Amino acid sequence: MPADAPLIPASDRGFLLGDAVFETIRVFGGRILELPLHAERLRGSAAALEIPLAGDVEATLRAAIDELLAADGLAVPGIEVSVRVTVSRGPAELRGLLPPTAVRPTVVVQASRVLPPPPELLARGLHLAISTVRRDPLSPLAAVKTTSRAEFVYARLEARRRGADDALFLTIDGHLAEATSASLFVVRGSELATPALACGILAGTTRQWLLQWAAGVGLQAREEWLLPDDLFGADEVFLASSVAGVLPVTRVDGRPIAHGRPGPWTLRARSDREAFAREEV
Repeated sequence: MPADAPLIPASDRGFLLGDAVFETIRVFGGRILELPLHAERLRGSAAALEIPLAGDVEATLRAAIDELLAADGLAVPGIEVSVRVTVSRGPAELRGLLPPTAVRPTVVVQASRVLPPPPELLARGLHLAISTVRRDPLSPLAAVKTTSRAEFVYARLEARRRGADDALFLTIDGHLAEATSASLFVVRGSELATPALACGILAGTTRQWLLQWAAGVGLQAREEWLLPDDLFGADEVFLASSVAGVLPVTRVDGRPIAHGRPGPWTLRARSDREAFAREEV
């Protein structure tokens, strides 16, 4: 259906309460990347909020995405697409926070073409600002990908006011967590370190790929509790997400990382990830 068609009623709990979960999936040339991982994470997020998902989620998503790409003319070699899958609990007649026991989830699948980041951005790297918003690793929702993103919006507004490209979250006790829509990585000598999942971060699909990639290129992958000082003592820092891939970070809170330029491991990680995206079947 047309994207602007009035499909979602005002009583939908996703609209009213953010009672919904989502996934963002990369598609290149009609090939859906890492769909099993995204389907598994979507099932887990929905289960955390007790939103029912019936049947084979992966097969249902694959069929829906294929149909949507065909309708939009996006299943074309060389074209990169971002697919957003949103699952809301659906409309409810009664007010209040506690959902009814019988619901019919609202499922929306959207696709939009993605253009590569401008060369000048890759050349200078991202500038990050540490947000005043803190992540609570003990929250049962810390690793659930819900549509309740007000804290993330607030953090990006903070970053923009400070002239930064993105915001970086700390935990409530001051450890590094993640950016607003990407995992964080630090290169130290022959080590590739990233915040542990226990820091209350999302188990990113690209994060998982990079941890496996590290062993094949001679880096020791580490998941640990990192502090902001680890950024400024690092050789390189980068972010990683499903759609944007690997992006260098060269400045945090106005301070340069190492020499203030994208490093060789970052550039290799981006190159290898992009090659994987184009060759994945």
